[in-house]
Amino acid sequence: MNQRLFLLSFAVVFAATAISGCKTEGSDNAPAQTGRELPTAEGNKQEGDTIKIGVIASLNGEQQPWGIDSQRGAQLAVDQFNEAGGIGGKRVQLIVEDTGSKPEGGKSATEKLVGKDHVLAVVGEVASGITLPAADVCQENGVPLVAVGATRVDLTEKGGAIFRACFTDNFQGAAMAKFAYDDLKLRNVAILTDRKLPYSTGLSEVFIKAFKSFGGQVATEEQYESGTVDFTAQLTNIKAKKPDGLFCSGYFTEIGPIARQRRTVGLGDISMFGGDGWDSTTLIEAGGAGVIGSYFLNHYHNSEKREEVQSFVTNFKAKYGAEPATAMGALAYDATGVVLEALKRASSLDSKALITAISETKDFKGVSGNITIGADGNAEKPALVLRIEKTGFVAHKQIPFFRFEG
Repeated sequence: MNQRLFLLSFAVVFAATAISGCKTEGSDNAPAQTGRELPTAEGNKQEGDTIKIGVIASLNGEQQPWGIDSQRGAQLAVDQFNEAGGIGGKRVQLIVEDTGSKPEGGKSATEKLVGKDHVLAVVGEVASGITLPAADVCQENGVPLVAVGATRVDLTEKGGAIFRACFTDNFQGAAMAKFAYDDLKLRNVAILTDRKLPYSTGLSEVFIKAFKSFGGQVATEEQYESGTVDFTAQLTNIKAKKPDGLFCSGYFTEIGPIARQRRTVGLGDISMFGGDGWDSTTLIEAGGAGVIGSYFLNHYHNSEKREEVQSFVTNFKAKYGAEPATAMGALAYDATGVVLEALKRASSLDSKALITAISETKDFKGVSGNITIGADGNAEKPALVLRIEKTGFVAHKQIPFFRFEG
């Protein structure tokens, strides 16, 4: 790894938090978290010269592209932290467990990390459906969890040990509704939702409320289930309602076929857009011409000129031989960075003190944007609209953070 680039990256992402408004001291007092129950369990404590942090990621299964990037981003953050001296002469060890892209995998992986490996904190997962059962385990055992890409609103309602480095669906859904209404000038939008996917149902719900609040109308909402390959019936029903746009809240695994098939039923000339679940380099090949010109919301893009982004991309490529394929590499890097930075401020090296320190995170300079952890455990941060071109994803417009309560 290029030493100059390494030092720049660490200085930007970790050391800069000390001068950008982060609290400099931890506290044993309960964090001020509105409506969030703090764990009664004491959590885990650091023993010996190694601080253990766990990662749960989909290293196999449908969401493997996200999982691999997550693992790599987290490992890069830890490697840089250790290279810079660790904390008090102690090094951080990252223990990674595969969820297999399944909710039950999220639960069992977290149980092992918390109960057997005795990690001080858990980073992950990407999918809300996998993260929710993992959050139950962490909350029950008093171990903090910082989600990488789980945007479903009710995740942090599990309790005061649960946080996230990504934005929420309240912001994401409202941001895309605002973009659709203000920028795309849409007024009568159809919705296509994966009813078996908590992420999709939650995102659609917020989008519908927000779009209506801005003055738009919802022509219809059609549903499908994960794994569906033929969307002809849903798309035909949508066409009959004559919408001027199509909001698809599912994952990239189904968005590709939807994009191709919408052209065959005569919906190829309306705007198609969605959320961060679209983020995969396989989407353009899977969707073909049907996905070109579409938009989706994401957390960052490799092409952004910000110093934090370019330093991260350069170091990631130097370590792994390629740029991160999805935003989850950057989000995992940031989520791990939030934990590592909190370790430096914690009053002691145990899960209880770490929960307090994480809750006090303010203006952490992440790759995906400055992160402040709100009283609800959620990251307050901007988002980026990407446009899909034949050559790849292109940064289109940044949307500043705002609150939408529905």
